[in-house]
Amino acid sequence: MPSTSIFTRSGLTDIRQSCVLCDADDNAVVCRECDLGLIRPQSSRSCPTCGLPGLADAVCGQCLSTPPHFDGTFAAFLYQFPLNRLVQSFKFRADLTLVDYFVAAMAARVNAVTSTHQQLPDVLIALPLANHRLRERGFNQSALLADGIANAIGVRVAHGSMLRIRETAPQSGLDRDARIKNIRGAFDCVGKLDGKHVALIDDVMTTGATLSEAAKVLKQAGAARVDAWVLSRAVFGVAHD
Repeated sequence: MPSTSIFTRSGLTDIRQSCVLCDADDNAVVCRECDLGLIRPQSSRSCPTCGLPGLADAVCGQCLSTPPHFDGTFAAFLYQFPLNRLVQSFKFRADLTLVDYFVAAMAARVNAVTSTHQQLPDVLIALPLANHRLRERGFNQSALLADGIANAIGVRVAHGSMLRIRETAPQSGLDRDARIKNIRGAFDCVGKLDGKHVALIDDVMTTGATLSEAAKVLKQAGAARVDAWVLSRAVFGVAHD
């Protein structure tokens, strides 16, 4: 358990918090030592378009040959062990104690990049979850991240402006071409975004197919620029759902 609580006259009070990764007593859900062990991507060694690590700030071959519809990617972490455990606990076991930690990491990453490269966007839009997934989980993890980031950086979030209009099979286990085909036509945008700079919020980017399809719809609604802000960027060999 991440914390132990007691009842006092003023209500429920936490008296101890344990790191969710190593169980060490700490004042945070992830202790400092475990936090330092999580891998953050380096902008100077990542594709500026899709965030793929391992490049010297150069657009990767995939983005050159088949550019995605989003314009840039910011990721707080690489989707590697043990970060993948945290994301899975958040999504599939509803460990919402991780939300504030994830939001702080994403906001710090955004502030670091936008302070030197570009202005903040006009609006944040959370990637909508498939209806059956939303019923199963009871929450959209991307919407929770978007709400927290919006509060942290002072940018409004537009819930309901993007809709999931077609149910799709899970993207996990599919190659890039199959993912593109699977997600095609899955989104719609309500209203106009004429000239707006939009940041799409999601938890994990693998090939970028889903975010690219969503960005295409946002640009059809008039968005001038769409960036992908993700909690983590997957690397080859680490699958996720």
